[in-house]
Formats: sequence, structure tokens, C-alpha cells
Amino acid sequence: MPELPDITRYLEALEERILGARLTRVALNNPFLLRTATPPLSAAAGRRVQALQRIGKRIAIGLQGELWLVLHLMIAGRLHWFDAGTKVARARLALARFEFDRGNLTLTEAGSKRRASLHLVEGAAALARIDPGGLELAHADVATFGERLKSEQHTLKRALTDPRLFAGIGNAYSDEILHRARLSPLALTRALSSQEVTRLHQATRVTLEDWTARLRAQDAGGFPEGVTAFRPGMAVHGRFGQPCPVCGTPVQRIRYADNETNYCPRCQTEGRVLADRALSRLLKDDWPRTADELERPK
Repeated sequence: MPELPDITRYLEALEERILGARLTRVALNNPFLLRTATPPLSAAAGRRVQALQRIGKRIAIGLQGELWLVLHLMIAGRLHWFDAGTKVARARLALARFEFDRGNLTLTEAGSKRRASLHLVEGAAALARIDPGGLELAHADVATFGERLKSEQHTLKRALTDPRLFAGIGNAYSDEILHRARLSPLALTRALSSQEVTRLHQATRVTLEDWTARLRAQDAGGFPEGVTAFRPGMAVHGRFGQPCPVCGTPVQRIRYADNETNYCPRCQTEGRVLADRALSRLLKDDWPRTADELERPK
């Protein structure tokens, strides 16, 4: 699932290409992508883009007249840009095509499950209702972070990826954050010491900032393509069985429902290997069974 660093890069690339541009048409190839009926999608045509913003893991495109196109890419949704005058590749595979006077933006989704969504809403109040309410971490101090972290009793993995608690963090970067913080994914939020909260806060900020900078350099001004949850250079995510870059211990994993957690036993769990049955027993109702459940707005 594209997370905060990926969504930030999408927004930066879109700002260069569509801010101030006129949206001439939205073509839906899959009607189930659109999750709203009022206002009608046709109302967006002919309006200029006035704003772009991130709402958690969602991309919001603000149009004249206080209309907002809100895209949630979920796990397999990806965006692609084609300058005006160039052929739109794989147009038939796109769930939607947003035609601007400067080019075309397409939304594709790999696999057979259709989880990506598009909302068209009008006004600030309607836009706010889509926001799950997670804390934006860029400017949150450690006290605010700790208060939000301990507002509910969860495992750290669940807390970091809960969009109602923290904005923009998903499965991949939560693994990287917890590895940097040297904390177990199954540690309970209210059991953390003040020192551990501080360490987790710093690891969260540094990890997200570092990966945003890496992706920005990798794109080199181009439109982000090849967005993936498995990046070369990640410490533990997607690296099951490979050596931890800090201590060399093979990275382990625990799986539950649609989710997988990767961690280093030596760096994070005092040498203990966490069995899948331990995750199931400890989480139970604490962990949602589907990505849709996890990303459901408040």
C-alpha cells in the first residue's frame, strides 16, 4: 500500500503537472471505483485544480467550487501520468482516466480485488468526514505523540498502522520504524517507558523523512513509477531470512490475515522468535482481518 513517503511523492509530482490545470473529463472504466453519487462525477468537468493535499494515505485534488476528488489507492492502486500529445499506455487496464488540458492521469489496480476508491465531495465539512483522524507526524512533538500512542491499548504494530491514531503509516514503514526504534511489534502501547516512547517518536520521524528524501532523489523530477512496498535498502520489511543490516541475524516474520510483520529478533525482541500463533493469540480482535477494515474512515 502506498504510504506517506509514496503519497508525498505523488502529490509533489501532481503539483508540478496539474495545479492550475483544467480537468476536462473523468472517464470511469470500472463504476465500482466511485463511492459517492452526489455531486455527480460530471460536475468535476471543466474546473481548474486549485489545491492538492494528503489526507492520511488519500490524495485529495481540490477543484474550483469547493469540489474535491479523493483517491485512496489501497494496496494495489497506482497512478500514471502521460503528457498531452502522448499515447496513454494500457488505457483499457485503467480503472479511471482523469483528462487534463496538460495531460492524462490514470489509475490502475493490480490483481482481481477492487479496493481502490474515488470520492467526489463538496465543501470542507464533507472532506473532513473522509479523514480517519490520524495524527500528522511531521510537526507532532513527543508529548503529543505519546498521548496519542497510549490513548488506546494496542500492540505497537497495530497502533502505528491504525489510520485513526497516526496518519500515513502502513505495513511496510511500520516495520522499518520499529526496527529503527529497537522495539518489538507486539509490545503494548501502554507498557512503554517514557524513554521508549521518545525512541519510537524519533524513529518514526526519521524513517518517514529519510524515505521521502530517498524517493524524491530516486524520481529525479519524474513521475513516480514502480511504487512498491518492497524497496532495496529497507532494513527488515520484505527481507525474511536475510541478514539484519545492523547485527546480521536473519530477519523473521509473523503473519496474520492479510498482513505480515518483519522484524529482527536480536535487535527487537531480545533474541526471541515470535511464532505466528503468538501473534494470533495476542492480537485477536486488535488486528483487522482485511485491509478494507483497517482503512475504513471513522
